[in-house]
Amino acid sequence: MQKISVILLAAGFSRRTDKDNKLLLPIDGKPMLQYAVDLLAVLTDPATSTASLVDKILVTTINIVSHVKIPDGIKVILNREPEKGQSESIKVGLKIAKGNTFFFMVADQPLLTLDDIKPLLSSAINKRDKIIYPLVNERPSAPTIFPERFKSELLALTGDLGGREIRNRNPQSCFAITAKNPDNFTEINNMVDYYNLFSKGNSIL
Repeated sequence: MQKISVILLAAGFSRRTDKDNKLLLPIDGKPMLQYAVDLLAVLTDPATSTASLVDKILVTTINIVSHVKIPDGIKVILNREPEKGQSESIKVGLKIAKGNTFFFMVADQPLLTLDDIKPLLSSAINKRDKIIYPLVNERPSAPTIFPERFKSELLALTGDLGGREIRNRNPQSCFAITAKNPDNFTEINNMVDYYNLFSKGNSIL
């Protein structure tokens, strides 16, 4: 049976925002990270008897987690060496994951919805051996799903490239899904991205 672990990576250093941590920047009165945590909380088992969602894992730091509300059902694991880059969060999450399929979310996509994620989950079930990701304006984006056969490569990652390094090395194993709502996959990488959110009707308060 396919067992899916969802791992939310939220231990970044915010090197490009000139802020203590971009994940705590306010959007409509909530820290950015809260949106990803709330989305993680509402993920449910796929509508099939052949797959189940076995755990939801938030990888973060002690300085970040104290600012968000963690719903029941989410396991929090601390990354004590976030300076090593995103690869360290990937490894920390994988070491406690119970699944054989790994769904990696990032914490800087505050517009992402459950409807955006559902096609990725469905494809993970139908194409269990593939690396699955959304295609946004013809470019790969997060979230990304990896089958178990890439676990050892994920655990061997270093630095801040994350899973894209494995994806780039294995194009024959990739399956991309064109995003129906590309704006929802917007990543907040810097303060320009952050302020651009508010031109779309969001509030900074």
